[in-house]
This record gives sequence, structure tokens and C-alpha cells, in this order.
Amino acid sequence: MKPEDLTRLFVERSNAGDAVGVAALYEENAVMAYPPGSRTVGREAIRQLWESVLAHAPHFEPETPLPTLISEDIALTATLPKDGSGARAQVVRRQPDGSWLRLLDQPEFVPPTA
Repeated sequence: MKPEDLTRLFVERSNAGDAVGVAALYEENAVMAYPPGSRTVGREAIRQLWESVLAHAPHFEPETPLPTLISEDIALTATLPKDGSGARAQVVRRQPDGSWLRLLDQPEFVPPTA
């Protein structure tokens, strides 16, 4: 598994309505900057958030990843939304079994306008 696989798995699991599977992509104490302007902390809170979001059956499209930056057991992954509205970025950490999980997730970063 590579760090950028988490984005593909997120899209697959979200489109399947699998909030438990989405939450499993995050470390136990992960922090997600969502909903916009707030933070969701911890895998269980992330599961509850995605359960609520996925109840409306949104459809997610795969996005082209930007180059992944890796330093030992930490990586930065990012994608550009198809609508060009900023970027999505995640800090992920290699687990003892070699898999990767999200530690920090900024799914809706829109740079400030001048």
C-alpha cells in the first residue's frame, strides 16, 4: 500500500456508503478539518461525521494526485479538485504493519483571495 492509495480507498468506500470503512483510513486520534471552519477529532467522531454525510448518498469522483512527499514514516498527499477550488491535503503515517493511515486531513482548503 502506498500513501496515495488512501485517496482511492476513500472514494471507493464513500461511494459504497461505508462510513466504517472510511473511518478505518484514519489513525485513532486523527484530526480532520471538516466541516469547514471546525475540526473533527478521533476515528469515532470521523465515523459519525461520514455516517451523516454518506446518508445523503453523495458521489465522489477520483482526483488526480499531486506528487507525494515522503520522509521516513510520514507522507504528505494532496489532490486538486476537478472544479479548481483549492486543494485537498493529508498527512499520513506508516503503521507498524507497513500500511498508511491519515493523521491530519484538510479536505476543503481554499486559499484566501487577494
